[in-house]
Amino acid sequence: MATTAPRPGGSARTPGDSGARDRTPAALAALVPRLREICGADGVLTDPSQRRVYESDGLTYHRSTPGVVVMPTTTDQVAAVIRLCAEHGVPYVPRGAGTGLSAGALPHAEGVLLVTSRMRRILEIDLDNECAVVEPGVANLDITRAAAPHGYYYAPDPSSQQVCSVGGNVAENSGGAHCLKYGFTVNHVRGLEIVTPAGEVVELGGKAPGAHGYDLIGAFVGSEGTLGVATRITVSLTRSPEKTVTLLSAFTSLDAGGQAVSAIIAAGVLPSAIEMMDALAIEAAERAVACDYPAGAAAVLVVELDGPAAEVDAQLERVTALCADAGSFETRAASGAEERALIWKGRKSAFAAVGRISPAYIVQDGVVPRTALGEVLGRIAALSAESGIRVANVFHAGDGNLHPLVLFDDTEPGAGERAEEVSGAILDLCIEHGGSITGEHGVGVDKACKMPRMYDGASLETFDLFRRAFDPAGIANPEKLLPTPRLCGERPGVRAGVHPLVESGEAEQF
Repeated sequence: MATTAPRPGGSARTPGDSGARDRTPAALAALVPRLREICGADGVLTDPSQRRVYESDGLTYHRSTPGVVVMPTTTDQVAAVIRLCAEHGVPYVPRGAGTGLSAGALPHAEGVLLVTSRMRRILEIDLDNECAVVEPGVANLDITRAAAPHGYYYAPDPSSQQVCSVGGNVAENSGGAHCLKYGFTVNHVRGLEIVTPAGEVVELGGKAPGAHGYDLIGAFVGSEGTLGVATRITVSLTRSPEKTVTLLSAFTSLDAGGQAVSAIIAAGVLPSAIEMMDALAIEAAERAVACDYPAGAAAVLVVELDGPAAEVDAQLERVTALCADAGSFETRAASGAEERALIWKGRKSAFAAVGRISPAYIVQDGVVPRTALGEVLGRIAALSAESGIRVANVFHAGDGNLHPLVLFDDTEPGAGERAEEVSGAILDLCIEHGGSITGEHGVGVDKACKMPRMYDGASLETFDLFRRAFDPAGIANPEKLLPTPRLCGERPGVRAGVHPLVESGEAEQF
């Protein structure tokens, strides 16, 4: 979840935040000369005002001033910084462009914030192997810009793709509007160069798709910086389709829009994207970017079709008819690139646009089966009515990935807490209907305490054992992703005692 402001009366309590906001902790201060030798004087920030720039990611509800900020430019520098941290037992937190929405890059007040934003070279566009090799600080959209003249593009496209970095996309396994047809980041990563929490440089995969053996790339993508730092990334490029058509269809109710989504998928049509926005989200987008959506719509669908021209033409006719059958009162197809861009501008500006209709808001991210969309949206409306907290819905309807925006006035006493309760209740709804607490924003700090709602103790323990195989010292982005007793009030599991395998001498417990 994310807000435009911290908890009323002050920032939220965060892991590792000792309150040391005006000076670098003494243990770190002793390492600063070494860090400057590694990254250069301009690559290490210790001034309080500079460090505060990095106190949160896109989720401003959680804040913590980093002990020191380092900005390496090479793999060797990243490895040297992490080895120094490992040698002295200092925690480090990787950070890309800072657009994350789960506090996954929340700094540690007594640790190093390792910012990869200066590592932004596109190292290679390999057309023969249909892939690109990039550094982690490269903006997502820049890969497409580099590949487009050759007839290719990079398919994963988060709404923040103009600014979000590929390294962050790897950490969170980001999706985007077109993940319905093309999949998430993990489906497009072929190879990784990573620096482990011990400071070792390791190669996973390569340019050839489908590496054999354990799927370590699959494990690393989405691990939120807890298994190491990616310093070079090889991604697949996708051929640009022969034809792309974007439709905008308006409905008098969310239910009618949901019926259209189900009908499209049931008809065997697989659009590259099906997005839905409700009346509140439409109102915000109109105020922000004047996207010219149909007046009076309670919901709109943005449907994009791509592929061979003949196939797209046939699908266009079919989808238009299905939307009409579901009750659409207006369906229009973009007449060219400019109109297509305007349709998408309304959808992709929705998160920020909500600031036009509410002084503060929480961005939530959960998933439900597509067949449960209608019921869950109805329950969200009921929660909104009962609490007096408005909720704007904008989401990836094709795969049931919800992004409800919970609106509140942060100057009103107790409003932030009520909004947080509604936000948490929405996640509970997702779990109740067989869904997930996140589709693409990650777990980070914000949802770690919800993990026991989805996984039993044995599963969480297995996750932790896997993490500790990479990071036995617990210095890589600590207190993220998995719940901890200190933060979540959970009863300690087998970590509190002796694991049976340790007792038998078959394993070592760290």
